[in-house]
Formats: sequence, C-alpha cells, structure tokens
Amino acid sequence: MKYKNSVEFKVHGKYALFTDPLTKIGGEKCSYQVPTYEALKGVISSVYWKPTIIWIIDKVRIMKQIKTQTQSAKPVIYSGSGGNSLSIYTYLADVEYQVQAHFEWNEKREDLKQDQNENKHYYVAKRMIERGGRRDIFLGTRECQAYVEPCKFGEDTGEYDDHPELAFGLMFHGFDYPDEGEDGKFIARFWWAKMKQGVIEFPHPKDCSIRKLVRSMKAQKIETIGLAEEDLLEGYEEAEVTQ
Repeated sequence: MKYKNSVEFKVHGKYALFTDPLTKIGGEKCSYQVPTYEALKGVISSVYWKPTIIWIIDKVRIMKQIKTQTQSAKPVIYSGSGGNSLSIYTYLADVEYQVQAHFEWNEKREDLKQDQNENKHYYVAKRMIERGGRRDIFLGTRECQAYVEPCKFGEDTGEYDDHPELAFGLMFHGFDYPDEGEDGKFIARFWWAKMKQGVIEFPHPKDCSIRKLVRSMKAQKIETIGLAEEDLLEGYEEAEVTQ
C-alpha cells in the first residue's frame, strides 16, 4: 500500500552493520543479512525529522547481492584495567537499498497540533532527499557512512527480483520510545522477517506482537523554535499532496 505522503529514496554505502541491540553489547558483532526497520527509520530521520511526525517504513528492496566482510576492531574495555580488546566485526559489503516510507502524526505532542501541515512536511522531506539529507547518513553504525538519493521504488534491476521467497527468521524490528509509544516504557519489537522478489514489507510497529521491555524510561520533551520562524526558514509549497 502506498500512502499519499509516501516518499521513496535510494540509500547506498560501502559497508553496513545491522545488529540486534539486545545482543551486541559483547565484543563480537555480526550483521543481519538485511537492514532492520529501526536502521531505515534512522536513515529517513537523518534526512528529515520533526517531533510533529513519526516516520513509518513500509518496505525495502534489496538491490545488490548480500555479501559480508570481516574486519578486526579494538573496542574499549570499560571494566577492570581498561584498555582495548581485539574483536572481529562482520559487515555487509557494497550495499544498496530502495526504501518506501510515510509519516504519521505524533499524537503525544498535543502542543504541536498547529504544525500538523501534511503538505509542508511532505515537500520539505522530498527536498531533503534530493539534497542528500540534513545530517550524516549511516547504515546501522556510525562508521558505516551512506548516501541518499531520490528514486522510484521498483525501478532498475535488483539482485533478488527472481527469488520467490527467502526467510530470515526472528529479527529485531525496532524500538517503542515513550515519547511515541507506551508511556514510561522503552520496548524492543521483533518479527519474523521474509523477503519476496527482493522486497521486504515491514509490519506497522503497532502490529508487532513480539515485544520485550528493555527498561522504564521517561519521555523527554524536545523544544522547538517558533513555528512561524521555522516555516520561514524552510518554506513549503501549498499544492495538495497527490496519490
């Protein structure tokens, strides 16, 4: 399903590292074969984000062959005598994805009701995609620098277009933060991931039934500059958002 405020973009990079945050606290890190919902949400949030909106990732298309590459690393030892240890990280190499996403209103921000202008956020997001994003783009971890470009979802030939179905088992989906989800709780979501003809369709966060409470957490309110000043800085078209 394509929403009227859907945006489409291509993200590519030399390396990617998509891990389960509940298990990556050890020395060794090994990437999932495909990007997580949370990682892609981080990409579009780096392109354009405001506390008024919540980005929802609808689907991702795997464009290049899934390849891995191992590298040695020296993570800091934070206990005992300190110093560094030697670990092996397994990255994805030479990655490219097409992503389709849309935004919904953050109903927990009652103070930003007057900023719920769908046309403004839609057109600013599209311009930011064309410019490559507002902040640094990375795939999973900071060392995996990436780049964003506009695209039409489904264009060009993907490596797995002819593969009927490929299952990846139970995967980390994303986080529910207290400023967007349940009050006072920081929750991790999981789902049974599968790819069809190179496309992974993500369930909506509300439809993920496998959840784990990470810890209690209070929502932090993010203050914004005056909306009049914000609109003046960004500008926006008054045209209607079309299907």
